[in-house]
Amino acid sequence: MKKIIFLSVLAIITGCSKEKSGNTYLSESAEQKDLNHENSVKIHQGKNTVRERFSPPKGYRWVEEQPGSFGYFIENFKLKPYGSPILKYDGNPIATQNLHEAVFDIDTGNKDLQQCADAVIRLRAEYLFRAQKPDAVKFHFTSGHLVSWNDYKSGIRAFVSGNSVSFRKTAAADGSYENFRKYLDLIFNYAGTISLYSETVRVTKNSYLKTGDILITPGSPGHVVFIAGVCENKEGKRLFLLSEGFTPAQSIHLLSNPFEKNISPWYDLDVNSQETKTARYIFKPTNFRHF
Repeated sequence: MKKIIFLSVLAIITGCSKEKSGNTYLSESAEQKDLNHENSVKIHQGKNTVRERFSPPKGYRWVEEQPGSFGYFIENFKLKPYGSPILKYDGNPIATQNLHEAVFDIDTGNKDLQQCADAVIRLRAEYLFRAQKPDAVKFHFTSGHLVSWNDYKSGIRAFVSGNSVSFRKTAAADGSYENFRKYLDLIFNYAGTISLYSETVRVTKNSYLKTGDILITPGSPGHVVFIAGVCENKEGKRLFLLSEGFTPAQSIHLLSNPFEKNISPWYDLDVNSQETKTARYIFKPTNFRHF
């Protein structure tokens, strides 16, 4: 389980803990309700990226992402072979395997750290690292303390004691990917939906939504999914692919849509909706944000 910096406060707000799920996590029986017509969306099972594998519904086309953007990175991210199960950090499959259409080809680590907010942080950090933008790799602990990759790779480490966090240089400089993963595990340990919420900006119009944006409920229970693709018809109506991490730490996966099976895995989303149902979580209120 993740460590808690402020034991009396962060136990309430770190988020993404199903043990404190309330009624915002869908039960398996609820997950199966509201199914309608059979799916007519073409899924190219032999293709290995989000954009290649999932065709838009009839009358829609993919919205182009600018090469080099975060959205382009996600849409062209390599997927595991079609039908791959969602695996927990210990290598065992999760119980529910009927609510996803793809698994991202990226490790989960071997500890229960890379949960829902961490999945978004992981992909964002991987994008910036691969794009050689080290100055932009920086994330907040839930306490508000900012921890940058530049500081970490220079040997500066965070020391948590009770309600305080201090920073000291205690290690040699190391800009390797192996050290980058250690940095991310530190972030996963102390970040969550609250900190991710504070690092993003609200999206106010459907037309502004793009790949890489997030739908988030900060707190505990808290959760986040991210947009993994956008398509549009001639009238400007848009549909979206959604992906997530979850707890316990498990494979980052692209969700099916059990509520509108005829367009699954695409979702019809509205930034002004009172609530948004996804395959495993109800977001109420709806809160879309972007980096």
